[in-house]
Amino acid sequence: MALFRTEERGQPRSPGYRLFFKNEAGHYISPFHDIPLKVDSIENLFNMVVEVPRWTNAKMEIATKEPLNPIKPDIKDGKLRYVANIFPHKGYIWNYGALPQTWEDPRRKDKSTDCCGDDDPIDVCEIGSKVLSRGEVICVKILGILALIDQGETDWKLIAINVNDPEASKFHDIDDVKRYKPGYLEATLNWFRFYKVPDGKPENQFAFNGEFRNKAFALEVIKSTHECWKALLMKKCDGGAINCTNVQVCDSPFHCTQEEARSLVESVSSSLNKETNEEEQVWHFLGK
Repeated sequence: MALFRTEERGQPRSPGYRLFFKNEAGHYISPFHDIPLKVDSIENLFNMVVEVPRWTNAKMEIATKEPLNPIKPDIKDGKLRYVANIFPHKGYIWNYGALPQTWEDPRRKDKSTDCCGDDDPIDVCEIGSKVLSRGEVICVKILGILALIDQGETDWKLIAINVNDPEASKFHDIDDVKRYKPGYLEATLNWFRFYKVPDGKPENQFAFNGEFRNKAFALEVIKSTHECWKALLMKKCDGGAINCTNVQVCDSPFHCTQEEARSLVESVSSSLNKETNEEEQVWHFLGK
């Protein structure tokens, strides 16, 4: 039985859609704050919250500024956002999500990139063979990391694989991705470099000349972002608009009861809003 479940509120593909999380006991929780970062400290296995299944286009994200941080659509100018299909890819080329209990502090400059964080949990690209579902919480092995610089902010992209993938035992570090999935890292770099170009924006930039760092480096980045999250939850730093309401971090000043969490969820509209905007299924060819 899964340790975590989800509950939809609102109409899918509408601005009001929210996907809330529950624990095994059926109590509402925050996927940002209440799901443990680590599954196994010895083996360095981590929980990953899936926000976007592979080959889909809708930009979905943990709502860091809302109570209990449900998954919500990314919206710009009142419209849902979709990533463009850039030849030869369809949508996201991995299962995309985040590690819980991590935070890239926008007021803290990263020593290795010389840029501050992007104010979000750390992103994960899961490269296993299965297409996962939005809201799934899976256990992953960390293999490496890419440092995207997005409008002057550090936006780390972890490379990981589901521990239940049939080939997971082959993968231990970033070089194994090169060995067993040739071309995948190059495709990943190009995807992040170009995905905003169809919207009229410039190519993205990277630290380390776009080179992927290994597992050891990635684990240090995770450790650092986890420490930033702990400071956030204990009110030891300025979290800005981040909503830190949680149910299971008992010593946090933002802790709430199960009853309060239920009231927060029930205050969110569950009506079926018919105002949806469908993604435009076109393919972009970026010539040089």
